[in-house]
Amino acid sequence: MSRVDLTGARVLLVDDIPTNIDILREVLEPEGYEILVALNGVSALDLARRFTPDLILLDVMMPDMDGFETCEALKADTTTQDIPVIFLTARVDQADVVMGFKTGGVDYISKPFQDEELRIRVETQLRLNRLVNELVKKNAVLEAEIARGNALSEERDHLAGRLSLISDEESRRWNIDGFIGQSRTLGKILENIARLQQASNTSVLIMGESGTGKELVARAIHYGSERAKGPFVPVNCSAVPHDLADSLFLGHVKGAFTGASDDRAGYFELADGGTLFLDEIGDMPLDLQAKLLRVLEDRRVLSVGGKQEKSVDVRVLSATNADLETDIQSGQFREDLYYRLAGFPVHIPPLRERTEDIPLLVEHFLNLFGTEMGVQAPTIRDEALSVLQAYEFPGNIRELKNVVERALIESGGQMILPAHLHLRSRGASSVPDVLGVDVVELPLNLQAVEIAVVKRALALANGNVSEAGRLLGINRMKVYRILAQEDM
Repeated sequence: MSRVDLTGARVLLVDDIPTNIDILREVLEPEGYEILVALNGVSALDLARRFTPDLILLDVMMPDMDGFETCEALKADTTTQDIPVIFLTARVDQADVVMGFKTGGVDYISKPFQDEELRIRVETQLRLNRLVNELVKKNAVLEAEIARGNALSEERDHLAGRLSLISDEESRRWNIDGFIGQSRTLGKILENIARLQQASNTSVLIMGESGTGKELVARAIHYGSERAKGPFVPVNCSAVPHDLADSLFLGHVKGAFTGASDDRAGYFELADGGTLFLDEIGDMPLDLQAKLLRVLEDRRVLSVGGKQEKSVDVRVLSATNADLETDIQSGQFREDLYYRLAGFPVHIPPLRERTEDIPLLVEHFLNLFGTEMGVQAPTIRDEALSVLQAYEFPGNIRELKNVVERALIESGGQMILPAHLHLRSRGASSVPDVLGVDVVELPLNLQAVEIAVVKRALALANGNVSEAGRLLGINRMKVYRILAQEDM
């Protein structure tokens, strides 16, 4: 078997008798393994989920939850099902050995064991597990390369790390159904998307603040159009190195410059037959704007160092959070390029202008993250929802998504409370009045403010001190301490 470095391998020891744990430690710790210890099955399950050990040594005879039941629970959990389990027991009944393998064990060691036997069996399973994991990773990379090779030419492979080329299965995800909300504003956007899906050659300029979903709109337009079978190539114009811009957009031929060891296709060629999405178009340098305009007008590209132009059939969708008309006045953006890109402009309003969509978006994100975390999506308290609807969300939907994800983690899958929401402070004018206290009328005394807020929380909790504490994100004893200040 090939050598595999096992330094720092994590081994979980599970036995209800501490003396047995000590014996195992004496044998295994000198090998450089990181040792975790559990004295019962329930603790073993918790540690396995939290720390994902590389191997578990599991005693069979334990009270309440024996080794077989513990192993079955480990194999039923997606986070622990791949961890190899070696059973340890003083019983040598053949039926027990069979049961050990049936429940998912990979080996069975009888007590008392020889130290060298234990070391060898543990090392063997750790090596096998490391090798299997490496093979799985290599296989995943290989499968990705094969899939990419089937979809792209050799030139497209070169830029695969830079691009997002969506499979047919994923393309079904990027449709109008992916938009969450019921506001009239969103309805108007969806109507425009439907029109633009039919006009598969019209250039579109998507405008809106950061985080409003401009790329989602672009993908929906592409995957709902006749160009869906072609590639969708997104390019962040603000991240394109200036000295490589010509090569990246237009491609280059072998020997065109130092380091050009072979011919490479540019973004336009990669998007041939599909859509080129130019995000942050306002950050594109002026000299590159002129070259982009020529390609859009001629539908032809000349690679760096090339002698013959190539025809390209590309639809260009662009997006910006800048005011391009102001940039035109200041000479930072070409007016002729603007009109070429803005064949049909689409404006996406900020989230603060469509607050009626926030409850549906919150529900969607809770379901999304709940599924990813393996927990049932919790509900959100009305007061917490009011906090979100009163907040301006400078980061828009992207910020809302992050806030909901953090709230779900902090709540532990329980009801989302205002204390679980972490929003950026934007001054007193934007502080939501969710506790029924007018901010401008609060006394300029922190102690009096604390008392007023706690009293309002108690009113919302119908006098339940523990519930009021949960609303405020503090424990019940602190609630009592704040109220006691009123009598001082």
